[in-house]
Amino acid sequence: MSQHQERFEFAKELARRGGKSTLDYFRSNRYTVEKKTDRSPVTIADKNAERMMRSEIGNRFPTDAIVGEEFGADQGGSDYRWIIDPIDGTKSFICGVPLYGTMVGLEYQNVCIAGAVFFPALNEAIYAMKDEGCFHQIGDQPAVAAKVSNCQSFSEAVMVTSEVETFDDADSSEVYKALEAGSYVSRTWGDCYGYMLVATGRVGLMIDPVLSIWDAAAVKPIVEEAGGVFVDWSGQPRIDSGSAIGCCPGIYDEVMALLKRHRSPK
Repeated sequence: MSQHQERFEFAKELARRGGKSTLDYFRSNRYTVEKKTDRSPVTIADKNAERMMRSEIGNRFPTDAIVGEEFGADQGGSDYRWIIDPIDGTKSFICGVPLYGTMVGLEYQNVCIAGAVFFPALNEAIYAMKDEGCFHQIGDQPAVAAKVSNCQSFSEAVMVTSEVETFDDADSSEVYKALEAGSYVSRTWGDCYGYMLVATGRVGLMIDPVLSIWDAAAVKPIVEEAGGVFVDWSGQPRIDSGSAIGCCPGIYDEVMALLKRHRSPK
């Protein structure tokens, strides 16, 4: 087994274990909600899951770097970096909504090569490694290959996003209005769940005007290996620009044209 493959198998296990640990608190009164400096919520479930995941990575691959949403970066000495988000969709989590996921992304020499996301409240997983395809698993059923939609017209596509307010925060409210008007249906089934919907062909576009690397690292290879496109708002295949688009190829040009037409000049 190659070093890439060994880490990929571990990533799938780690996302599942980290995610299952959050179920100890989901839909319970056993935690309080704290607000971080950006007003986003965090709970003991987020913190405990990340601590456990960081510890397991450190024990298994002690020279690999780690960056996580809750506890920052640990520098490593190898060419690998783990990028983790213990609960992507904490707002869903604290409301008892099951559309949150535990994310594990893996970089090699600064390139995203693998991603695994587990949705613990749904018992659903999606994962991919570069050049090996994307796979979706529901419960204990066998994993099946995931493919994006073959939709060729944005007017026939479903668009999802995490939170409409973030378009205002990014001075892009006109972008949202244009996308909503141009799509067939728009919904806020967002966070990592939205990118999973793209990768499994259930929606055409997932878009975030504001996000961090731990929101993007795992889903980039997932969308790409499912045959989709994952880029920032300038069309670059990056995870560190603070924005993201995941979509099926057939609508990509239309989406980018709408962005260009309606985005406020910087």
